[in-house]
Amino acid sequence: MASKATNLTTLSAGIKGAFRIGQTVRVLAQTGVEWLLGDRPPAPKLLRQTFERLGTTYIKLGQFIASSPSIFPDDYVEEFQLCLDRTTPVPFAAMKRTIEQELGKSLEAVFAEFDPVPLASASIAQVYAAKLITGEDVVVKVQKPGVENILLTDLNFLYVGARVLEYFVPNLSMASLSAIVDEIQKGMLAECDFYQEARNIEDFHRFLQETGNNQAIAPRTYPQASTMRVLTMERLYGVPFTDLESIQHIVADPESALITAMNTWFSSLLFCESFHADVHAGNLLVLKDGRIGFIDFGIVGRIKPSTWESVSKFIWAIGQENYAEMAEAMLGIGMTDQQVDTGQLARDIEALYTRMDKVMPEVDLHAGEMLSINEQEVNKVMMELVGVGKRHGIHFPREFALLLKQLLYFDRYVRLLAMESNIYMDERLNITPDMTWNRIH
Repeated sequence: MASKATNLTTLSAGIKGAFRIGQTVRVLAQTGVEWLLGDRPPAPKLLRQTFERLGTTYIKLGQFIASSPSIFPDDYVEEFQLCLDRTTPVPFAAMKRTIEQELGKSLEAVFAEFDPVPLASASIAQVYAAKLITGEDVVVKVQKPGVENILLTDLNFLYVGARVLEYFVPNLSMASLSAIVDEIQKGMLAECDFYQEARNIEDFHRFLQETGNNQAIAPRTYPQASTMRVLTMERLYGVPFTDLESIQHIVADPESALITAMNTWFSSLLFCESFHADVHAGNLLVLKDGRIGFIDFGIVGRIKPSTWESVSKFIWAIGQENYAEMAEAMLGIGMTDQQVDTGQLARDIEALYTRMDKVMPEVDLHAGEMLSINEQEVNKVMMELVGVGKRHGIHFPREFALLLKQLLYFDRYVRLLAMESNIYMDERLNITPDMTWNRIH
């Protein structure tokens, strides 16, 4: 009986996979017809538009391209900054079925309240506000139906295509297209495993406890209401780091809140199994009690011990605006097979930072205006900095792009919350974490 059920599941997955391949071929054929009829945008734009038509997997692939300037050509990286991870919500009835199938209970048996309107809808999951029957306010992250099967089908299709291309065009094998697709597949499937996200959160909890840090927090998870496709977490109430006016109503010194956030994150680079790799304003909050809340651990990064010394040196150099040290650190983080003029590299980095300062928007924060940190702007600066390294023959691991993006977010928060002081010279700030939290404070 079990064998029959397994065979039916396999057959169902096969049929869905074949249907998905048919959808893919149809979209590609439609794009080809439009091109023949004269609709011929530049290649990067054409590819980005096609990816968005193809849906979930290709949107995530587009975001991988956007965050990997060390791998892909600059014009493609820049175009795919426009590839957003916001999608039309799946109807609540379908999401409710997923929750009940995963938990093996009715919605009412687990939740006293459940808002059917999602707080957010991305390509892989939707997030809802709810209350457990035990009274806790929670957010529930629910994977969209069939997403994992779509990812597997699409990525296997891409992997086979990459191998075929490498066979017929031997020069492409040097670019390791199939290896890139394999890396993307591992990353995307990890995002579908909410057990792994829960482990990321638990790793962060353990890091806070072991370093004696009681000024930051991550949401508690509720295993009784969580599975691989449903993750129920404590709802943290707070304001983003871009809302200076609201922060001033919570803490007397916004700079101290920022220093706590930065010390926590920098310490996690060394003392935690992984670092939070998406600290945009929506994921970094000042809570009502003044603590710092880190939320959404779906994307994390890891630093190899062999590159840690160069990474910590790079972080310190950014804080000091020491471009010569930044150049030296970039050499240690990346790989190159040629002689690099570090003096010229330092001058190019300085020119980039000077240009960045000139385009920073001027706002009257004292009048209560809230400045949002533009995702595309951060991506563009990240891409340009990695591009400077590439022009000098330095090739960086993708993990460096993840790290660099977070440093740019923090740089923006410094400009918002510590405009009138040099926070990087503040004795409370420890940007090269080599001691426990209690020793820092």
